[in-house]
Amino acid sequence: MKVKLIILLYFSCHLVSAQEENDFQKLFFFKKKDTSVFVKHELSLIFVGDIMGHLSQIKSAYHKRTRTYQYDTIFSYMKPIFKSVDFTIANLEVTLGTKPYSGYPSFSSPKELVIAAKKAGINVLVTANNHSYDKGKKGFKKTLKILDSLQILHTGTFYNPQQKNSVTPLIIEKNGIKIAVINFTYGTNGVKVVHPNIVNYLDTLTIQKSISKAKLKHPDKIIAFVHWGKEYKDAPSKNQQKLNAFFNKNGVDIVVGSHPHVVQPILFSENEGVQTRKLVAYSLGNFVSHQRAFRKDGGVVLQLTFAKKNKKTIIKNSAYILTWVYVPKIKKKKYYLVLPASKFENNPTFFEDEKAFLKMKKFITHARNLLNKDINAVLEKKIN
Repeated sequence: MKVKLIILLYFSCHLVSAQEENDFQKLFFFKKKDTSVFVKHELSLIFVGDIMGHLSQIKSAYHKRTRTYQYDTIFSYMKPIFKSVDFTIANLEVTLGTKPYSGYPSFSSPKELVIAAKKAGINVLVTANNHSYDKGKKGFKKTLKILDSLQILHTGTFYNPQQKNSVTPLIIEKNGIKIAVINFTYGTNGVKVVHPNIVNYLDTLTIQKSISKAKLKHPDKIIAFVHWGKEYKDAPSKNQQKLNAFFNKNGVDIVVGSHPHVVQPILFSENEGVQTRKLVAYSLGNFVSHQRAFRKDGGVVLQLTFAKKNKKTIIKNSAYILTWVYVPKIKKKKYYLVLPASKFENNPTFFEDEKAFLKMKKFITHARNLLNKDINAVLEKKIN
């Protein structure tokens, strides 16, 4: 089997008309007074779905000889994509560091999982989801301590009210563009969060307080990463749609969803101009997991570029990239590889057997049909 861990990726995706591009040029370029150099006021983001840690993944990462865990291969094929943007934000759907390590239904993974994620370019994690408190107070605190020790930006769960007040909203900023990130979950699988620990729950009062606090920072855009919806459903629920409208009404510009473990539509709001349009990604699906059934074995990453001029910030470019989890065996050992699916859809010889290739093709066909059917849908960026 041919496995490459370093790939040169070239992007080509025409997302706007020539006239729109000219308008963008006028909008987001500025010239320094004392030089002839033009500088772009831009900030680029990628959003990633569920990073999970089933027991099979933990066993796969373990090296008996060194007695260590190694997760780098998971991210190898996506690393050039993640490194191409300013910030890559993912949903961490495990706790970290509590032994014995375990998978479903109570997740605890080695810290090496997020070390590998950071090395691959994932530099922001959201942690409010239904598995945030899987290992109780001990696992909750250990997860946050590990993320802090690795200097990984994170939001959604907090040691106590004082810490939450000091670090929220999470602000990411570059080239004069400031983004506020807030994060919520519908619940924690019925597990009670022990005082003073805090998990941001998806209730309207918490949402409104978070948005109001974010507005005090005067961000150019507010982004909500939300754990919501019904598992394994292709279409967003009425509650997801209702909550998205609530977010938009109260000032959130982009809503990104997780939890269903399958891909759901990514849509711009209707009847709005370039400068005011909203965006919702109802579910990015699984980024990596051991859920191998159809639709659960892949996901989508969303890429956005913001541009700013004269205090106006717009979504200059948007695109989605399909991903698929390939689990080959090399010398009787499993490896989890997240592939940019379009790069391999016409390369059956890469796979160890035809069955795996056809599974990926089936996922690609389904996901494209779902994501492309709406007139307001974000377009695909194919990887060559």
